[in-house]
Amino acid sequence: MRGVRARGRWRRAGRGVVGVVAAVLAGAVLTPAVSASGAPDAASVGRIHADGSRFVDESGRVVVLHGVNNVDKAPPYIEPGDGFTVTAEDAAALAGHGFNTVRLGVSFDALMPTEGVVDTAYLDRVAGVVDTLAQYGIHTLLDNHQDGLSKPWGGNGFPEWAIHSRPGVGEPNLGFPFFYLMPSMNAGWDEVWNNTYGVLDELGAALGALAARVSGHPGALGIELLNEPWPGSAFLSCYPNGCPGFDVKYQAAMQKLTDSVRARNGDLLVLWEPNVTWNETMPTNLGKNPPISAPDIAFAPHDYCIPSQLAIYSGLPAFLRGLCPLQQGKTWGNIDSFTARTQLPTLVTEFGDGDAAVLRNTLVNADNRFVSWQYWHYTSRFGAGAPKPDPFTGDLGRQLVRTYPRATAGTPGRMIFDPDTGDFAYRYTPGAGTTEIYVSDVHYPDGYAVRVEGGRVTSAAGARVVTVAADGSAPVTVYINRPGSKGATVPSGPIGTGSADSGSGSGSGTGSA
Repeated sequence: MRGVRARGRWRRAGRGVVGVVAAVLAGAVLTPAVSASGAPDAASVGRIHADGSRFVDESGRVVVLHGVNNVDKAPPYIEPGDGFTVTAEDAAALAGHGFNTVRLGVSFDALMPTEGVVDTAYLDRVAGVVDTLAQYGIHTLLDNHQDGLSKPWGGNGFPEWAIHSRPGVGEPNLGFPFFYLMPSMNAGWDEVWNNTYGVLDELGAALGALAARVSGHPGALGIELLNEPWPGSAFLSCYPNGCPGFDVKYQAAMQKLTDSVRARNGDLLVLWEPNVTWNETMPTNLGKNPPISAPDIAFAPHDYCIPSQLAIYSGLPAFLRGLCPLQQGKTWGNIDSFTARTQLPTLVTEFGDGDAAVLRNTLVNADNRFVSWQYWHYTSRFGAGAPKPDPFTGDLGRQLVRTYPRATAGTPGRMIFDPDTGDFAYRYTPGAGTTEIYVSDVHYPDGYAVRVEGGRVTSAAGARVVTVAADGSAPVTVYINRPGSKGATVPSGPIGTGSADSGSGSGSGTGSA
């Protein structure tokens, strides 16, 4: 539930997080902090694909993605230098903070402003941003974004020509999110799911053209087929336990759009988002009837807290945020159920919305499961007007900029990162290749100590990305902390159980399995 108006069109809120001497000491390497003025070490991107419930790179390493949203909902769409769209300077700053993905909003309205006619100039602008981000090691997810279906309801996403329904004379419109309850909008969504006037066919053609345009562009991670899809007149059937009947129809629509994308570009990941009642903790039935059998499909849920959203946008008391761990725990339980059923990887494509009080709930759960994420929302620091300050220096930034294993050569185990102290510990079972760990540029003002059991550091002193090679086949454990800190232990238990921050400070730092 995020909504304000900007640049004459409805836009979600959260337009920013707004926000060298090496020594060997007791077996630890002490390295200085590195500024966020450029990309960390080698900036390169290659294709990422799904392998079971994990994302893997071209070398077969397990990849974790940390990133931000950049979703422009108002024309002119995606124009670097407009003060909103990410630029090369933004990419350098994001990469310096360890972010390796951006969810770039695209729009059906912008892709095909006239029925049957794709705007190739828009496609070129999209591809340009993808290439710019790739130069800094950042993978771009192309998000087909909508909120409120189309402009006649004060929303965005679907072009006006694509939807025949219109608001009735005198029909109340209370705006986001309540306009989803309008009978006329529900009729419009029914047109989509029934493909009444061929809207899914045209959307498939538009997304196919987008897929073809970024073919051969290594920075293109994939396409998210539709942001926050509303069930239309079937929405009441989704409460209180999800809507299996609607989700069968919805899954068929997702498969139809997937086929359109794959017909033009077979190398892209395709991400399916659950219907938006998910945000009210309703489970998804995707993959139940029938199973999801197409390759390189990933799950794209959101993790928002209703009390937090109501406190931000409706003035409800802030103490209601205390309910967020319970609600978000249910959301993550639904993610676990989907993963167990489908064995598909998850990328949480929206969460946070500027609320530091609930941000940690998402990050702890994601760390615990090795789930990737993209924070809502980031706008250009270096656009029109005076440069904005670095948005990752406050409380939100200290949570989001994390030390984490961005590529694991082997099988991930458990990890912990404490944003208060900078203590990090991670255990994995090694395979072929080198493991890469991004070291936060925010948490170690006096440098950091790194110690490895079962392996060795192969990166240079002072590297922003620590690389680790295993000594053999035994588990490797990596500890990173501030000089003099006791460090952390590796949390016990398998991935996805217990609390992600169940590790503790430890003088020896040996931890438990």
